[in-house]
Amino acid sequence: MPKSKPLGLEWRSSSIFIISTVGVGLFTDLFLYGLVVPVLPFILDDRVHLKPAQIQSNVSGLLAAYAGASFIFSLPAGIIADRGSSRQLPFLVGLTALLISTLLLFLGRTVAVLAVARILQGISAAVVWTVGLALILDTVGQENLGKTMGSIFSFVSIGELASPVIGGILYKKAGYAGVFAIGSALLLVDFIMRLLLIEKKYAAAYIIQDDEADGNGSESAEDHEEENSSSSEEDPLIAKKEEDYYKIASNRQKWVEALPIVYCLQNPRLLTAFILTMLHATLLATFDATIPTNALELYGFDSLKSGLLFIALVLPCLVLGPIAGWIVDRYGPKPAAVIGYGYLVPILILLRLVQQGGTAQIIQYCGFLALCGLGLGVIGAPALVEASIVVQRYHKTNPDLFGTSGPYAQLFGMNSMIFSVGLTLGPLVSGALKDTVGYGNMNLVLAVVCLIGSVLSYIYVGEKPKFLRKTRF
Repeated sequence: MPKSKPLGLEWRSSSIFIISTVGVGLFTDLFLYGLVVPVLPFILDDRVHLKPAQIQSNVSGLLAAYAGASFIFSLPAGIIADRGSSRQLPFLVGLTALLISTLLLFLGRTVAVLAVARILQGISAAVVWTVGLALILDTVGQENLGKTMGSIFSFVSIGELASPVIGGILYKKAGYAGVFAIGSALLLVDFIMRLLLIEKKYAAAYIIQDDEADGNGSESAEDHEEENSSSSEEDPLIAKKEEDYYKIASNRQKWVEALPIVYCLQNPRLLTAFILTMLHATLLATFDATIPTNALELYGFDSLKSGLLFIALVLPCLVLGPIAGWIVDRYGPKPAAVIGYGYLVPILILLRLVQQGGTAQIIQYCGFLALCGLGLGVIGAPALVEASIVVQRYHKTNPDLFGTSGPYAQLFGMNSMIFSVGLTLGPLVSGALKDTVGYGNMNLVLAVVCLIGSVLSYIYVGEKPKFLRKTRF
C-alpha cells in the first residue's frame, strides 16, 4: 500500500525552503559562536570565580576547544553523511549538540562544563557546515551553486561579524538571561525548519508514486530517459586528456579506497581553493576581532557604537554576494577570485589612513569598511565552487571509487576544517600584528596576503593561463 503524501510536501521540499533552512542553520551556528565570545570573560569571573590572571588563558582555551572539535569532527561528519541514506538525520543531530551546548554555557559553573559546551558547539559546527553544504549541492546542482552560496555567505557573514557586539550589548543590558534568550529563540526556529525539511530525493518518490497512480508513470519514465539521453549527447564527457588527468589508477592503495577525497588534495586547483577558503575565514575573523577594539581606541566607542560600524561592512557584502555568485556560475570562479582578492589589496592599504578624530574620521572609516564589504561579498563563493568542480570531475571519472552520491559531504567537511583554521588564525594573527606593528601595518600585511591570493587564483583557479599550461603545476 503506497505511503500517504506528507502535508506540505511541495513547499517543504522546495529549493527555497531547503536553502533557507541551511542558511538559518549556518547563521545560527556562527551567531551563537560569536554571541558568547564577549561574555566568556564575565562567565569565568562572575560564575566560575577565576582569578583575573587566569581568565585570559582560559578564554583562549575555550575558544581553542571549539575550533579543535570543529576541525576533528568535520571529516567524520562528511563520511557519515556520504554513506548514510539521509542528510536530514545528521543535520538534526548537529542541532541537538548545539542545544545542549547552549544550555551548558548558560548553566555551567566550572571550566570543565564550559569546555564540554564549547566542544559540543564545535561538533555542531562541523555537522552543519558539512551536511548543510552537501544538502545545498544536492538541491541546486553544480550549475547554480555559485549564486546560492554567494547569497548564503552574505547572509551568514552578518552572524559572524555582528554577533560579538550584539552579545556584548545584551549582556550589558539584560545579563546572561538576555544572551541565552536570543540564542534559544534562534535554536527554536532552526529546529522547526530542520524538522520540516524534506529532501528532494524523498519528495521525488512521492511524485513518481502520484504519476503511477494517475497512469503516467510509464510515460514519465520514458520522458526522463529521453531527457537523460539527450543531456548525455548535448553535454559530452570530459575530454580524453582531462579524463586521464583526473583518473585514479585501479591499483590504488587501501587508504585511497577508504578516503578518496584525501587523494584529490594533490590537485593544485583543489589546494588553492582550500587556501582561499582559509583566507576568506581569516579576513572575516580579523574584522570581527579588530573593529570593536580599534573603534574603542580611536573614537572611544562603546559596544553599541562599535556594532553600528559593522553595518557599513555587512550591507555591501549582503547586496553584492548574490550578484558575485551569479557571475561565478556564469563565468566560472576565476574572474571573481582574481578580481575580488586583487580589489581588496588597495582597500586594505587604505585602512592605514584611519586615525583619531571626529565625525569626518569616523565617516572615512565607515567608507573604507563599506569598500571592504564589497570585496568580502565577491570572494565568498569562488573557493567552494572551484573545489566542488574539481571533485565533481574526479567523481565523474572514477564512479567506481566515489560511488553514486560522490564524496561531496567529505569535501565540505574538509572545507569546514579549513574554515575553522581561518576563524582561529584571524584573531590570533591580527591581534599579534596589531599589538606589535599597529593597526595600519596589520592591514598592510593582510593586503600582501590578498595579493598572493589573487595571484594564486589567476594561476590555479579554473583553467591555467596559456603560458603555464605546459607545466606540471
